[in-house]
Amino acid sequence: MTNFDYDKIIPGFDRDAVVTQMKETMSDFRYTHCLRVEKQAQELAEKFGADVLRAGLAGLLHDFAKERSDAQFIDTIKKHQLDPELLNYGNAIWHGIVGAEIIKDELGVYDEDVLNAIRRHTVGATSMTNVDKCVFIADFIEPKRDFPGIDEARKYAAKSLNSGVAFELKHSIAHLIDKNRKIYPETFISYNYWIDKGEL
Repeated sequence: MTNFDYDKIIPGFDRDAVVTQMKETMSDFRYTHCLRVEKQAQELAEKFGADVLRAGLAGLLHDFAKERSDAQFIDTIKKHQLDPELLNYGNAIWHGIVGAEIIKDELGVYDEDVLNAIRRHTVGATSMTNVDKCVFIADFIEPKRDFPGIDEARKYAAKSLNSGVAFELKHSIAHLIDKNRKIYPETFISYNYWIDKGEL
């Protein structure tokens, strides 16, 4: 059962107001995707004993900044003195790592467990918590996702969080290589760490 009592972890957080804001400012595709990831992340958290509220909130907000301008991301990187190496990448990386700072600034969400799950949903990390893993996987397997390998991804996600993370990293790196895309270094580090723990 979905739990939206996010004010228990973020005092004063008004989910209804934030969801209304998202509906008004995001494309319908991105908005509905966020709602599905919220629910999927909570279901994974419930199954694997993770923090359901934090997983759900991070799932809801994981793409909050996805459709912002490059200029806003660049300004945020500079304002918060984030790693300058980020300037060499783009939205696919920024909307998680930099988007967490936008969420902090605009929504007053300061819970580091929630923010880290948002930061890590694009590239993973060696230090991923179960909340991080739930959001990472939920974004990949939410019900409307449809791509070659989705059935396998869901199979590994049902097996364990580590298996779901390992499969997603493997699949994502292969996809980026196939598309001749640059790969953010942290993604390789995450892959090397989790591939031995995923029982693929």
